[in-house]
Amino acid sequence: MNFNKLILLFLLFFGLHANAQQELTTLKPISQYPPELLKTDEFGIKYYYDAKQRARIYEINGENVVVMDELILTGKPRFNNQLDQNYYYFLNKKLSRVYPLFLTALEQYEDIQAEMQGLDKNSQRKYVNDRQRKLADQYELQLRDLTTTEGRIFAKLMNRATGKTVFEIVKELRGGWSAFWWNVKGNIADVSLKDPYDPHADRTDEFLESLLQSNWNSGYLQPYPGYLTFKIKK
Repeated sequence: MNFNKLILLFLLFFGLHANAQQELTTLKPISQYPPELLKTDEFGIKYYYDAKQRARIYEINGENVVVMDELILTGKPRFNNQLDQNYYYFLNKKLSRVYPLFLTALEQYEDIQAEMQGLDKNSQRKYVNDRQRKLADQYELQLRDLTTTEGRIFAKLMNRATGKTVFEIVKELRGGWSAFWWNVKGNIADVSLKDPYDPHADRTDEFLESLLQSNWNSGYLQPYPGYLTFKIKK
């Protein structure tokens, strides 16, 4: 299954629903947006980014020009049987429940990374003792509330977004001993915090990648920052 079929969409994509088309065509010109909301592209041209529509809004010669974000077009995986198909839709329900937790955890983790870079060694030590322990404890409490399937999805999403397994993240926040015991606990519940995200080697990961792309394209899930940087290697 080819997950890397990328199509850059300019103006209106012919496959959008009619209501989405109407919303795009009635967008305000950028001159009507507050200047602080405008951004500048690599060519020095100002635009307004509409996160809901996932589109850049330009004003050229008095007319709106809409440039859609890249969409990764994927079809549903080939199902071996009805049970296989039922599992796919089961995962979709679990993904919808886990995704908001994942976004929160990812934002907090990236915030930790950013703040650590600007601190000296003494300040880093205090930061680790004060804030990181609290945030790590919060992750632990949230993870305990997840079912086995939800825990697997959460771990795979974090690996897709950060390039690190949950085991590595916990080790980074709390130290190797804590990460070791969290992996033991995870394995007891049939959730390995060390397993990487690999849609080519793991059938569940293949399903998850398909579900992520379809939910992002349809607007049911908001893509996380940097979601396009993940490359699926065969």
